[in-house]
Amino acid sequence: MNADFLWGGAIAANQVEGAWKEDGKGESISDHITAGTKTSPRRFTKEVQEGEYYPSHHAIDFYHHYKEDIALFGQMGFQVLRLSIAWTRIFPKGDEETPNQKGLDFYHAVFAECKKWNIRPLVTLSHYEMPYHLCQAYGGWQNRKVIDFFLRYCQTVFTEYQDEVDLWLTFNEMNTLVSRFGTLLGAGMLPEDGTDMFGLSRMQTPETSEEMQARFQALHHQFVASAKAVALAHEINPKNRVGCMLSAAGVYPYTCAPDDMLEAQWQMKKSNWFCGDVCIRGEYPYYMERFFEQNGIAIVSQTGDADILKKGCVDFFSFSYYTSRCVTRDKEVQKTAGNMMLGVQNPYLQASEWGWIIDPKGLRYLLNAIYDRYRIPIMLVENGLGAIDQLTEDGCIHDDYRIAYLKAHIEQMKEAMKDGVNLIGYTPWGCIDLVSASTGEMKKRYGFIYVDRDDEGQGSLKRLKKKSFDWYRKVIASNGEEL
Repeated sequence: MNADFLWGGAIAANQVEGAWKEDGKGESISDHITAGTKTSPRRFTKEVQEGEYYPSHHAIDFYHHYKEDIALFGQMGFQVLRLSIAWTRIFPKGDEETPNQKGLDFYHAVFAECKKWNIRPLVTLSHYEMPYHLCQAYGGWQNRKVIDFFLRYCQTVFTEYQDEVDLWLTFNEMNTLVSRFGTLLGAGMLPEDGTDMFGLSRMQTPETSEEMQARFQALHHQFVASAKAVALAHEINPKNRVGCMLSAAGVYPYTCAPDDMLEAQWQMKKSNWFCGDVCIRGEYPYYMERFFEQNGIAIVSQTGDADILKKGCVDFFSFSYYTSRCVTRDKEVQKTAGNMMLGVQNPYLQASEWGWIIDPKGLRYLLNAIYDRYRIPIMLVENGLGAIDQLTEDGCIHDDYRIAYLKAHIEQMKEAMKDGVNLIGYTPWGCIDLVSASTGEMKKRYGFIYVDRDDEGQGSLKRLKKKSFDWYRKVIASNGEEL
């Protein structure tokens, strides 16, 4: 690794903080999503219902444990910590004129603790934590008015923390909005009461052109908001560096049939490149024109939007990587090979306990593809293995499977850098156990640090170092040489 390579870890406010109504915090979209399991999806409820468990309400109580947790990150040698600011701690409803001082104070305290341990914060501005009021009253990101509310929030935090933070990300996994998965968490567009979070039940029926229009219009508003935020960050502090953040996965053709090759090419463009092209090149790519036309989508833009996108290009590309997928246009194969993360089963790869394909070499492939396309610095800001950890009688967690997973991915990162890729940092996901976004479970654990909390919100909240804790400490200390 290069001498200035940044090692660390990643968390998000809605999955760790808890204290959902403390010190003036407002309700976020995540606060209205119930717990689920691998087989029973999380559900959205318009009102917080008595007797239902909402994991974000308490999470792992980072709000009261941040000093202890950051000290543990410091002991591992973290150089960077990716975290998010909860928009609803700063503007509880989202459309207020003035911010909540206690919310501002909390993050000052968090950043001060990071500084004590020489940890550089990498802050995500919006990580599935949109104010619920903006979803109810304005329809989420499909309403252009939300851009102004977001920019007021950005202005506030860029100014407030200009001496503490110089690395920012705009929207977490922005490209989830190219599919129906992102409608709720990404766009804040509310479905019917009781609907499963990812809209899996709706996947059984074709999406209407009206639904697609609303979703891609919401994405356009986020593009404009992101570009304006980048320009604003540079204006407030010229040292600020702002990145986009996408959920990326390599896409393989299931066979060498030309139709499968074309499908893989299209899915790479739509899923991985579309949002990156807009955020990095500052314009809509040519290949989306046909897609929009065929699906009755007409993006409503205002005079000046094109100029805004050009002037607000990001400084670096960041992404999450957990898996790859295989695609085919053969309907019979789709039925028999099984649906694995919106693709068909890859016969050459194994899957995790939750059905996520494990593909370390796919990371090298993707890193090369990203850098070949954009030629700007890259950060891998999420990567990890969700697994059930067993606590032994002597209070140890021997998570050799997690070490093996991360080791294999780091090895491929090193290979990609030898290929010439400018990878500047790595923040594995869930450096401390947290609420799983996909299922709402605690037993789907990612961290180097065990948190005594179960799927019903019970437990002492005691923090315990897993075997992977010392392993990762050595990885950082050796700059990736000791794996």
